[in-house]
Amino acid sequence: MRLGQNPGNQSSGISRRRLLKLAAVVSGGVFIGGIAWHLRPAPDHDQPRMTASEAFSRAAAHEITLVDIRTPREWRSTGVPVGSVQLDMRREDFVRSLARAVNGDRAAPIALICARGVRSARMVRALSEAGFSQILDVPEGMLGSRAGPGWIAGNLPVARWQG
Repeated sequence: MRLGQNPGNQSSGISRRRLLKLAAVVSGGVFIGGIAWHLRPAPDHDQPRMTASEAFSRAAAHEITLVDIRTPREWRSTGVPVGSVQLDMRREDFVRSLARAVNGDRAAPIALICARGVRSARMVRALSEAGFSQILDVPEGMLGSRAGPGWIAGNLPVARWQG
């Protein structure tokens, strides 16, 4: 029986097989688009970069403030880097909150980490323009990217988010 077929056997609809094929094409396009979104390159910037391992070591030595700029949903899902400050980059008061995290010292070294390095690269540029002079990027992020395996695959310590 065809979808949309009326009881009088007059077909006015689309077959179930054709509908499933159409759904596969549409969802495949969404899936491929989603992959492309995740694999898109991070915007270029001229600020220093560091590996996740370097960020962990320097944060543990109190040489930098490591800031996880992902969302609370992501923090819940994967945990947060040990030694990091969590500040959702979408917050309206993000810049003020970041300044508070470094006691108002816009020259303090701050390393940004996100999932795969795209958002951190964007925020490195934006914060440099906002007057922060030592913004560092962790381009491999928590989940890995072209820049490296990431915090989690690097077996660096992760804490449960306390939010």
